[in-house]
Parts: sequence; structure tokens; C-alpha cells
Amino acid sequence: MDEDRLTAWMGEHVAGSGPIRSIVKFPGGQSNPTYRIDTDSRKYVLRRKPFGPLLPSAHAVEREFRLISALYPTDVPVARPYALCEDENVIGSTFYVMEMVEGRTFWNGALPDCAPAERTAIYRAMVDALAQLHAVEPEAVGLGDYGAPGNYFERQVRRWTRQYRASQTDDIPEVERLIEWLPKGLPVQDRVSIIHGDYRIDNLIYAPDRPEILAMLDWELSTLGDPLADFAYLAMNWAMPQGERGAQLGGLDLPALGIPTLEEITDLYCEKTGRSGVPDLNWYFAYNLFRLVGIVQGIRKRIIDGNASSAEAERTAARVVPLAQQAGAFAQQA
Repeated sequence: MDEDRLTAWMGEHVAGSGPIRSIVKFPGGQSNPTYRIDTDSRKYVLRRKPFGPLLPSAHAVEREFRLISALYPTDVPVARPYALCEDENVIGSTFYVMEMVEGRTFWNGALPDCAPAERTAIYRAMVDALAQLHAVEPEAVGLGDYGAPGNYFERQVRRWTRQYRASQTDDIPEVERLIEWLPKGLPVQDRVSIIHGDYRIDNLIYAPDRPEILAMLDWELSTLGDPLADFAYLAMNWAMPQGERGAQLGGLDLPALGIPTLEEITDLYCEKTGRSGVPDLNWYFAYNLFRLVGIVQGIRKRIIDGNASSAEAERTAARVVPLAQQAGAFAQQA
């Protein structure tokens, strides 16, 4: 990045920013490259579109900025947005700057460094924050047009099928079966809310000394739609086998760890949102994994095109077939 141009732009659009002392890219970030910007006065986060040619509608950092700007005055915890730049002459792409929220990020859903009582509180806070998001009236915060009308999952199945086709590099039978099967079981939608689209524990920043969420991160997939999309995506972590890293909890002794069971978080979410219950989640799990197939296939295509954001992109791209197979297993249960 051109530090001089960025410094000049921030001086004009971010009050009190001052000269830039350092720019450091955060590790990971397969989608939108994200950087820590340190100045003499404070720390910021810059999020930009990736380098190179992009798929239509992907990497819309302008939408992210619009969303967090609308949510910042509400009870939903988001980082303070400072400014959006759509002039590609500054750093080579559209980007925005927000505050650097300092706290704890939990990369392992088992929370190995926490005591049982704190694990319980951390997970309850995660469900509470999701319910807060789903309680926001889109029209009241200027987001009434943030998503298209109609059945959310119908739109999303079409969208991710298109995204997959646009980045397809191989003929994968497991993916083809999902593309044929998913539209046949679309769930009925009875509510519309702002949805995060990638709601999991490692996209949250908790306070350093208490189980309070200070900010939800990574809003790239946010839209208006069925709030069960977020809840089912979160719930899928209870159904997926736990690994060394990640939000998955399958196979763990949750009561011993102090982590709520899927039934307990479902009851809590229903209590907070006024639901009487949730439907069978296996279709939703199959859909969520299909969506991940589309995302990971996009990374795979960017590797071939030579503009993937992260050094881990190649390892991530190898997940396409296993994810499609897992989605197929949930489809069988559905």
C-alpha cells in the first residue's frame, strides 16, 4: 500500500488520525484482506477488496461499511466505522476504515483456556448477541433495502450455485447432486431480519476480562433474510466434529466443559426471540456446507488465477470435496 496516499486520505476523512506508523496484514482473511493501521494517536482496521479480477457481487466492502454504520448506534456490538473510500487510486481498491477493537478472540470453540462457568457465559453471550441482531428492525436503521424480497434460501441456493459455476474448475459429482437436491426442500420463511451470514465464535471479539461481546466481525455475507439461517449456521458447530482449531464441538463432553448443549442454546435462542421452537436443521446444515463449497471453490479459482489473499488458501481449497461429502450426509438425514 502507498502509505503517503493512505495517510493523506485518512487525514482528510478520519478525524485525528495522524501519520501512519505501521501497516500489518492480519493472518488469514481468505476473502477481504484486512490490515491493522497504527498511528501516533490510535489503532485502526482497514478492510479492502482483494487484488485481481473478482466474481460479480463478491467482496462488497461497501455493503459491510453501510451495515456497521447502521448498526453502530444500536445495541448490536460492532466496531465504530470511520470512513469508506471508493477511489481506487488511493490503495488500488475500495476499502473502509473502522476502529481497532481490542479484546479476546477464541479460535477454538472448546475454549481450552477458560473455566467451565466462563464457557457457559461466553456461549450464552453469543446467543444473546445473535438475538439482539435479529431483533433490529431493518427499516428503522435504514436497511429496508439491504436484501432482495422473497424466500431467502431460494435466493441463496441460486446465488451460491451461480457463484460455484462462475469459479468451477472440476466436475464434482457430490456438488452436482446438492445443486439438484437443495431447491426441492426449501424451508418456509416466516420472519425477515438482518442476518450476519457467518456467525461463529471466532468472528466475535470478547472483552479481555469478562464474557461480553465487544464486536461482531466479518459482515461480508450479511443481508436481509431468514434469521434461522444464522441460527442454523451457529448450531452446525454442535453437529460437526471438533478439531484443533475452529468452532466445531461435535464429540466433546459438553456438560463437563460447561458448554451448553445444542438443545440448551436452541431453548435460549427461542426464549430470546419469542419462538416456540425450530424445525429439523439437517436441510439447513446441508445448505450451509454447500455455501461453504461455493466460498472455498472461489478461493480455489483465485489460487489458479494467482490472486488468493492468504498463504493458507491452497490448504483451504482442498476442502471442496470433503465439504460436499459432509453436506451430502446431512442431505441424507434430511
